[in-house]
Amino acid sequence: MSTDAVLVLQDGTVYHGTAFGHIGETSGEVCFNTGMTGYQEILTDPSYCGQIVTMTYPHVGNYGINEEDVESGRIQVAGFVVRDGCEMPSNFRATSSLPDYLDRQGIVGIQNIDTRALTRKLRSEGAMNGIISSSGRAVEELLEEVRAMPSMAGQDLARKVTCDASWHWESAPAGRFRVAAIDYGIKHNILRLLAAHDCDVTVFPAQTSAADILEFNPDGVFLSNGPGDPDAVSYGIETVRGLLGKKPVFGICLGHQLLALALDGKTYKMKFGHRGVNHPVKNLLTQKVEITSQNHGFAVDPDSLPASAEITHWNLNDNTLEGFRSAEHSAFSVQYHPEAAPGPHDSRYLFEQFTALMGGDH
Repeated sequence: MSTDAVLVLQDGTVYHGTAFGHIGETSGEVCFNTGMTGYQEILTDPSYCGQIVTMTYPHVGNYGINEEDVESGRIQVAGFVVRDGCEMPSNFRATSSLPDYLDRQGIVGIQNIDTRALTRKLRSEGAMNGIISSSGRAVEELLEEVRAMPSMAGQDLARKVTCDASWHWESAPAGRFRVAAIDYGIKHNILRLLAAHDCDVTVFPAQTSAADILEFNPDGVFLSNGPGDPDAVSYGIETVRGLLGKKPVFGICLGHQLLALALDGKTYKMKFGHRGVNHPVKNLLTQKVEITSQNHGFAVDPDSLPASAEITHWNLNDNTLEGFRSAEHSAFSVQYHPEAAPGPHDSRYLFEQFTALMGGDH
C-alpha cells in the first residue's frame, strides 16, 4: 500500500504524489539536478544540506545503493523528489534499494509527480522553499509553514556539515605534499584525488583559524565545497584572507567563493543555480572545453574581483564565472567539482596545478 504525499511550494503550488522513503515531513529549498546517474553521490554530498533535490531524469534507483559510492558519512539532502522510484534494483554491487536507504536514514521523499513541470517552474521562477509531507497534514497548514521559512541567502550551513575535529585521510603510500584541507562540506572523492596526486591530507573544521593552519605548516591549503551562502561564512573568509600569500591555495565551489570574498570580491544568489554533470566550461588559458559536474546556488561576480585576479574559466551555458587565479597570492579556484568524472577526467589537471604550486613551479 502506497502512502499519499504532497510537495507544497512557497508560491502555493501543490504536487500530489506518493511517499518515497521515510514517512513524515521535511522542508528546504527545492532545486533540481540534471544528472542521469549519480543519485547516491548526490544524496550524500554535503553541499546539498538544507535542500530538497529533484531529479530531472525520470527513472531513479535502478542500480540501487552500495557502500562504496557515498561522498560522506550519511545522506545530506533535506528531501528527495523523483518521477519514478525503483524499488527492485538490478546491479551486482547493490546492497539495498534506494527507498530502503532513504527510510533507514529518515529521509522523506515523494514520487509519482511531474518532475518536468516542477523543473520548468524552478527554471522560470527560481529555486524556492518547499515542504514534502506524507503525514496527512492539511495543505493550508503546510503552506503557512513554508512561507515562514528563511531564504537560503544569509544561511551559514557549513557549520552543520563540517567535521568536529581535525583528522587525517589515510592513504598508502603517504603523499609528498602536506595538505591542509578545510572542510566546509568536503566529499570523499576529493580526498581520494588529492591522495592520488601525491598529497598527504589532514582535514580541518571550517572554523579553524589561519594561525592554526599556519602552525600545522602545510605545503598547501585546499578549500572544499560546501552548502549555504558564502557571505555568511565570515570565519572562513577571515581564515582564507590570513593564508593568502603565505601558502598556495586551491579552492572549489564554496571554497572558490570564499577565496573571491577574501580578495574583496562579491558573490550573488543565482536564480536556480547549476546542479548536474553536463555543464560546459571553457578554460580561457588553453581554449579547451571541459564537461563538468556542478552543484551551487551562488556565484562570484567577475566585475568585483581585484586587478590581481585573472579570470581563467567561463561557463558556456550562461556566461557565469567558473574560475580565476591570483599569481600574486599563489591561489586559484574553480566553481565546479574537478574530482567528479563527467568528462570523464577533463578537470584532473587542476590537482596537478596545485602540486606544481606547492613544488614551487609557478
